[in-house]
Amino acid sequence: MSASANRESAITNPGQFGRVAVVMGGQSAEREVSLNSGRNVLDALRAKGVDAHAVDGIPALLDALRAGHYARVFNILHGGAGENGELQGALQALRVPYTGSGVLGSALAMDKVRAKQVWLSLGLPTPRFKALAHGADAGSSAEAVHAAAREIGFPLIVKPAWEGSSVGVTRVFEEKDLDAAVALARRYPGDLLMETLIEGGEYTVGILDGRALPTIRIVPKGEYYDYNAKYIAEDTEYVCPGLDGAAEEEMRALALAAFDALGCSGWGRVDVMRDRAGRNYLLEVNTAPGMTSHSLVPKAARALGIDFETLCWKVLETSFERERGVP
Repeated sequence: MSASANRESAITNPGQFGRVAVVMGGQSAEREVSLNSGRNVLDALRAKGVDAHAVDGIPALLDALRAGHYARVFNILHGGAGENGELQGALQALRVPYTGSGVLGSALAMDKVRAKQVWLSLGLPTPRFKALAHGADAGSSAEAVHAAAREIGFPLIVKPAWEGSSVGVTRVFEEKDLDAAVALARRYPGDLLMETLIEGGEYTVGILDGRALPTIRIVPKGEYYDYNAKYIAEDTEYVCPGLDGAAEEEMRALALAAFDALGCSGWGRVDVMRDRAGRNYLLEVNTAPGMTSHSLVPKAARALGIDFETLCWKVLETSFERERGVP
């Protein structure tokens, strides 16, 4: 399945891309990660001869596009309006091709609750969960939160439904720790999501142009793969491919099915837990994955002999699919 991801590029002349805006930064909680990713992408594209330029945030990007400064957009904004369908809708209205998923795929993937509902409707596995509205209504009261948590059972995960990069995520093993976890998650917009904590291995599967890359098994030095392990620590171990034989193919097929189910396109990353009995559970889809020195899609691509510069080129190539009418 993944071998064809290493096929020859359809675009051979960097001039075919035109002037490219690499939009990064923005105002979400993941701003610093996005800036780091964006600088890496910018350097890689320029090294390949692409006329690429950094743009910080959506307002500056839209102003530049209305002035006709760029032919297409490499979107490396993480979270917020850059990843939830808002930017994608604006770019489609302006008829500017861009990387990553369209409006619907971006919106569904950003909202972990809606993504889970889609997967369950199609029989795709995801941890048992409860979603509670963000606000002061009865469904979000402390009593409702505790009742929902007891229904799921401990241990469980508490997280904001619209954030990535492990922002606002807490593992809760006893009910006495629930209120603090909820308070942290509610610093961020969107529903409050509680789900069963799956004990087992943590995996991720990159998606590139309709194909699943080799799985990566994540082995943090500490107990969990949190923000520090993702972006700061140098001792997290990554095993690629993360599985062997039929188990590897099964997880890659599941990841691609999850990606397609949400209407995602271009490229992305699917996070999966595998319990000790060998059962897979879908966690989330990232439609604008990190491209930092610690990021996982570049690691999976390297397993196929695709270096970082070539990966960025291939991602940018997917913007031509949007010109051909891919949603």
